[in-house]
Amino acid sequence: QVQLVESGGGLVQPGGSLRLSCAASGSIFRLYAMGWYRQAPGKQRELVALLSNRYLTTYADSVKGRFSISRDNAKNTGYLQMNNLKPEDTAVYYCNLDQTDYWGQGTQVTVSS
Repeated sequence: QVQLVESGGGLVQPGGSLRLSCAASGSIFRLYAMGWYRQAPGKQRELVALLSNRYLTTYADSVKGRFSISRDNAKNTGYLQMNNLKPEDTAVYYCNLDQTDYWGQGTQVTVSS
């Protein structure tokens, strides 16, 4: 069983930055692509960024150039650096091991002045 724990969310003003972390238990983290998703109130969960275990990246068009996904397999941890945040980025952010049912509990990101 793998547990994923997100952290780093919070309240930030438009234009600000946050760095989310996703800490995974166990040693299988490095074997899977890792994704960050988000879900805003009343909306479906959507993919924000995906990083394969070969370090290939995919980003949603809405975050390209502002967000950056990375991972440290030695620490079993993934990251999402979010810059130039906008109010429409407000959501609960989740990490996931790709093509598995392993999800974190989510961390709230609120962008507001």
